[in-house]
Amino acid sequence: VQQVFKQLFYMINAVALNNLLLRKDVCSWSTGMQLRFNISQLEEWLRGKNLQQSGAAQMLEPLIQAAQLLQLKKKTSEDAEAICSLCTSLTTQQIVKILNLYTPVNEFEERVTVAFIRDIQTHLQERNDPPQLLLDFKHVFPVLFPFNPSSITMDSIHLPAALNLEFLNKV
Repeated sequence: VQQVFKQLFYMINAVALNNLLLRKDVCSWSTGMQLRFNISQLEEWLRGKNLQQSGAAQMLEPLIQAAQLLQLKKKTSEDAEAICSLCTSLTTQQIVKILNLYTPVNEFEERVTVAFIRDIQTHLQERNDPPQLLLDFKHVFPVLFPFNPSSITMDSIHLPAALNLEFLNKV
């Protein structure tokens, strides 16, 4: 059950983050607020179902950071440093793309300046991020089955002759 929810939450994260990276109309402060609220509801649901240890909540980390990136101030060099230290699950390319797509919804917000984006790129240039922008939402995690040893010893097992397993020898 835990592995199923980890996979499901990864897919939710990948599809939502890919939509955020591809659609200018959703890169705004209000979308960041909406995303953060919805993610907190999912996290609360995981706690209610005792699935905190499943790793499902960690699958949402890039989406959480993208939502926070949309909500943070984007003006000064200190803001750039805060963004760089906060967005560790996002690649440099993803951070820059979100900042380029950021669209103010009301008069209190401003577009992100080119100088600020260059400042971010300067801060993040030492990162060794993979060059991909979008997440692979078809990625499938391997299924792990726990090993439960049997209390039956091998020398106590009787193999019927009808199985034609004469090539097996008891040692």
